[in-house]
Amino acid sequence: MRKVILLLVALAVVAAAGTAAAKTVAVTISKNGFVPGSVTIAQGDTVQFTNSDSVVHQITFKSTNGVTCSGSPLVLQTGFSGSCTFANAGNFTYSDPNTRGNTFRGSVTVTAAPASLTLSAKPVLLTYGASAVLAGTLSTQKAGENVDVLAQQCGSPSATKSSTVQTIAAGAYSATVKPLRNTAYSTKSKAVASSAITVRVRPSMRLARVGAGRYSLRVLGGSTFAGKYAGFQRYNGTLRRWVPVRTVLLKASSTGVAPTVVSVASFRSSVRAGLRVRATLGQAQVGGCYAPGVSNTIRS
Repeated sequence: MRKVILLLVALAVVAAAGTAAAKTVAVTISKNGFVPGSVTIAQGDTVQFTNSDSVVHQITFKSTNGVTCSGSPLVLQTGFSGSCTFANAGNFTYSDPNTRGNTFRGSVTVTAAPASLTLSAKPVLLTYGASAVLAGTLSTQKAGENVDVLAQQCGSPSATKSSTVQTIAAGAYSATVKPLRNTAYSTKSKAVASSAITVRVRPSMRLARVGAGRYSLRVLGGSTFAGKYAGFQRYNGTLRRWVPVRTVLLKASSTGVAPTVVSVASFRSSVRAGLRVRATLGQAQVGGCYAPGVSNTIRS
């Protein structure tokens, strides 16, 4: 499970990094100074300096926290260019230390990128009773921030908070959920919300042979499947596909423990012994709140 969480967090970080393309802003070094003398960019953007003067110029930043330049120091011959990328928000002043006066001075204002929250889930299709791992990152990359997990179960009018987790290093977070039926999940941290992702749930189906030509079927879910029809199938090795044998009516059972509801069926089939058989519940039978179900495979 730890490996799954780390993988999902890594994928979420990659997705977050690719959501916005970095931009490049041009600054020309003329004989009269930097043109323009001040620029405003966003975090992750780059400023490219081009020396159009007839002499060599050097660019030195007063603060280099989060500033990465193509040279250190950045020295530009006539006609050459160099660039600096800004990872942190703030105001960064720079100058050419080899010139006198205030002519060759400039500033770069870096605005903070709007916060964002990513979300992924694994798996997005599971069998009733199994769990899924939600994972993502908060773009501020701060640890210790609260992230609310919101769940909107199929049939519910709105999403409700199911749990609260905290971010760890690099703003990563994860939560384990166990939906009862198809559920749309989203996360929220203060005013920042993620997009929603749906985890689909198929009923848990257990087929057993209880005697010669006699079978039992148990179907577990967050709601009853009594009155629905399951398909009993055998595998045709010649055709290499499953073929229908008969349909089976499911009935209510009192053996379930809330929130689990159990539906059962006992039936006979004259299919010859030794074949691979299984039971299924199609989309028309499970309805819109579940994914189609399939049981384990046994020998007739």
